[in-house]
Amino acid sequence: MVPADRAGSWLKLWPSKVPTILLHGRDLERSREAVREIRETTGNQRIQFYRADLSSLAEVQELARQVISGVSRLDVLVNNAGVGFGKDASKREVSQDGHELRLAVNYLAPCLLTERLIPLLEASSPARIVNVASVGQAPLDFDNIMLTRGYSGVNAYRRSKLAMIAWTFDLAERLAGTGVTVNALHPASLMPTKMVLEAGWQTMSSVEEGLKATLRLVVDPTLENVTGEYFDGLSLAKANAQAYDKPMQQRLAALSQKLVLSR
Repeated sequence: MVPADRAGSWLKLWPSKVPTILLHGRDLERSREAVREIRETTGNQRIQFYRADLSSLAEVQELARQVISGVSRLDVLVNNAGVGFGKDASKREVSQDGHELRLAVNYLAPCLLTERLIPLLEASSPARIVNVASVGQAPLDFDNIMLTRGYSGVNAYRRSKLAMIAWTFDLAERLAGTGVTVNALHPASLMPTKMVLEAGWQTMSSVEEGLKATLRLVVDPTLENVTGEYFDGLSLAKANAQAYDKPMQQRLAALSQKLVLSR
């Protein structure tokens, strides 16, 4: 699945075979406009749109249900939607379920969506899961996991991306031998995305750079059997050391089970 506001660029970079694209978006009108523009500019009519607000676990559940009931196979799942530092990085925000917003959208939502779609991905194998993380990572503090103390939007974002990467490694190990690979990447640094512009940070990379790095994990045949890795752009890299810690991964899995997977 691909976020609606990036799908046009994805399709321009896609190989010659016309894919069926499942688009997710939060804003119905903007997403409909994106679908219309994509169809006009690429000629690809094989686009299906799904609306869901990832700050609501109930809507994530419904999104998974609609995908499962709407398609017979799923070759690739790209978890790319996310929340940045916020306009005011000192202001703590919460999701519809009361969880710290960045942890909820950047980690809990893709975790829940992916876990629900695993049976479909396994039935479609070989299949790939690509988790779009960030080079900005900070160790998790399980005693302050919702950052109710000492809040910082930047730190909240970095912790959520560390959680995504640690989960990537754990999930890759669990899915070993199923034909489903799981990898994470930092696509590019400070692209001119909404979250970067909103935070007022100076841009460094283009969106196209990030798209190419992400698309490589989606389609490159040389990566068919590569799983449980973290990439920085086009290069294999190392994530924050905590992400590789098995006890930490187990603790994160238990937390995820409690917060979302037992729903």
